[in-house]
Amino acid sequence: MTAIAPASQLYERVKSVILPAEWSEFAPDVDAINHLKREKNAVILAHNYQTPEIFHGVADIVGDSLALAREAMKVDTDVIVLAGVHFMAETAKLLNPAKRVLIPDLRAGCSLAESITAEDVRLLRQRWPGVPIVTYVNTSAAVKAESDICCTSGNAKKIVESLGVPKVIMLPDEYLAQNIARETNVEIITWAGHCEVHERFSAADVRQLRAGHPGVVVLAHPECPPEVVAEADFAGSTAAMADYVTREQPGRVVLMTECSMSDNIAALNPGIDFVRPCNLCPHMKRVTLPKIRRALETMQHEVTIDPAVAEGARRAVEHMLAVR
Repeated sequence: MTAIAPASQLYERVKSVILPAEWSEFAPDVDAINHLKREKNAVILAHNYQTPEIFHGVADIVGDSLALAREAMKVDTDVIVLAGVHFMAETAKLLNPAKRVLIPDLRAGCSLAESITAEDVRLLRQRWPGVPIVTYVNTSAAVKAESDICCTSGNAKKIVESLGVPKVIMLPDEYLAQNIARETNVEIITWAGHCEVHERFSAADVRQLRAGHPGVVVLAHPECPPEVVAEADFAGSTAAMADYVTREQPGRVVLMTECSMSDNIAALNPGIDFVRPCNLCPHMKRVTLPKIRRALETMQHEVTIDPAVAEGARRAVEHMLAVR
């Protein structure tokens, strides 16, 4: 069995983004969590928006929604702790129905997931009969169950075009749908849902950043408004942005996305100057080291899904994962 690295050794990964005094506060929980994982036969999946002490200190698998969904299928532990928001924990449970899936804070929700209900999807089917419904993974299991296929920001274009139809309904993120519509000939019917982090960015923000930081390379998440994406040098999922930075090594870069994303990539690329126009996701920030520790100590909060809902939702997620 692989030895557990103490927090004092793990600090090397994050020393460029976390001060020594801060790490000394995190270290007891980091050590306790890493021992609890072994004791409980647990694995921690962490989204790219988690803070560096979680992302680099205790997570076993990290990535965007698509990566976490794919990796969740390979997990061979008894317990999965999802350091992210509730829809991600639901997705992990859908793909691992026999495992115990925990979320450290039940209030870790998502503005997109809350923008649409299963009844809304049924009404959309009535309005546009026969038109396939592509649902972003940032939705509840109940909404997924009413859909034909899921997508993430990283594979949305591929999913839309894989259906071989002239028109699709894509929900709930209006801006993601509009940005994908610019890249494909498929007609996309949208829903007026928005991410509370990405909707706050504007084209004026991009221009101001360029004026204040000459030569900066601007990367935007496709949940940003289309005018922001149009002003950016590159647009893509959190995984695509991380890959771009690692591959291109821009001297100075700004990520138009959630704050912690920049910290996590900066820790791996200490030679790059990251400009940080910080928009925090309040839901992601509900997950903390003490809450992860408590989840493992108490085996709470366990994610459950009605079997009738889970069947349809699992089908939509698996349909997505089958598209290569």
